[in-house]
Amino acid sequence: MSTHQPKAAKGGNWRAPAMFGALAVLFILEGTVSNAMFSGHWDNALGILRVGLISAILALGVNIQWGYAGLFNTGVVGFLALGGLAPVLIAMPPTEGAFAAGGWGILFAFAVAIVTLIVAITLFNRMQGKLRGWVVTAVLILGFAAYRSLFDPAVAAIQAINPAATGYLGGLALPTLISWPVGMALAAGAAWIVGKTALGLRSDYLAIATLGIGEIIVAILKNEEWLARGVLNVNGIPRPWPVPYETDLQQDPGFVARAASFGLDPMIGSTILVKLLYIALFVAVLALLMGAAQLALKSPWGRMMRAIRDNEVAASAMGKNVTGRHLQIFILGCTVLGLAGAMMISLDGQMTPSSYNPLRYTFLIWVMVIVGGSGNNWGAVLGGLLIWFVWIKAGEWGPLLMGIVATGLSEGSVKEHLLDAAPQMRLVIMGAILLLVLRFSPRGLLPEK
Repeated sequence: MSTHQPKAAKGGNWRAPAMFGALAVLFILEGTVSNAMFSGHWDNALGILRVGLISAILALGVNIQWGYAGLFNTGVVGFLALGGLAPVLIAMPPTEGAFAAGGWGILFAFAVAIVTLIVAITLFNRMQGKLRGWVVTAVLILGFAAYRSLFDPAVAAIQAINPAATGYLGGLALPTLISWPVGMALAAGAAWIVGKTALGLRSDYLAIATLGIGEIIVAILKNEEWLARGVLNVNGIPRPWPVPYETDLQQDPGFVARAASFGLDPMIGSTILVKLLYIALFVAVLALLMGAAQLALKSPWGRMMRAIRDNEVAASAMGKNVTGRHLQIFILGCTVLGLAGAMMISLDGQMTPSSYNPLRYTFLIWVMVIVGGSGNNWGAVLGGLLIWFVWIKAGEWGPLLMGIVATGLSEGSVKEHLLDAAPQMRLVIMGAILLLVLRFSPRGLLPEK
């Protein structure tokens, strides 16, 4: 037995390189082969890879929660959106006159709300009997009335300032890279609040609670126009260093000459260079996260977390603070989700709260983790890159596949229905991949060791 196990482990070590090698081949085919399956444009391949790296970071954040501790967080979209708020608050220029008009009023309103909650909690803990409920209720009602009396006029004053273009507080005009740790902090703070209230629930109730909380966060961002313009969107968010704008490169004689030396049109060359710089930046962030995640997983802390995941009762009997460790890992995972949210908004250059939907930013991320292999950080990265590639290409493969299916059918309602349903083939393809992986490799393409 002692001689057989090392051979199995040695052979198993080839699985991850083989999987990532096959993934690299897909991207190479996308950039070089032009047919019905692949575009043959490196610009398109790099664009998929760029967002795929952010998806890998999202999958890593979910894997930290589920793979390490078995926490079923279905509110990924909410923490992602909170991270996306950070570039608006940090990188955008402040709206002239907005803070003077209503900023102080909003701060005072929040101060009143915090004091009200502290007083209500203190009274609830110190008082006894039936009177306690009446007193706490009265404090909450009075505090809410005072909060609204300060908050509503301040919001109206801010939104009245050039509502067509601004109508919100704006930001601090700081470098966009600073917003990334701020996004992590925003998501971590929300995770602490959510965790303190929801982590005592059973796993299925935790999933329902986090799903609802995630939708509440998105709803707040959609409706609070003073914060990030709501559904009016914030455009023109600056790019992170060192990524330039394509127009600036195209007007640079030195870059035009270098692009010509490679036989590239300046427009194509500038687009490719910008995407390469984004990819380099995202790879650096992912590498740092992976290094930290791997060290944590192999540390005594990581072994403790997996022991809690496998048997909470036994871990609790051994003196481990299960709820405290769950809160810790929940915050860590949401912190990574917040970072990915800030990176995504920095990439898009705009904040569009209406684009945050659970299908794309929660359930697709879970498919990435399940397909890649929960509990394995490399599996999460593989799943993020692979599933995002297939998700994008399935939008092109679906109509092609449906056209083949409908070829032998006569003109009529059935054929028209199949062709009209072609865009939905993306969901069918995702479902088929998930079923195949669960059937033939239930622990994912790269199982936990």
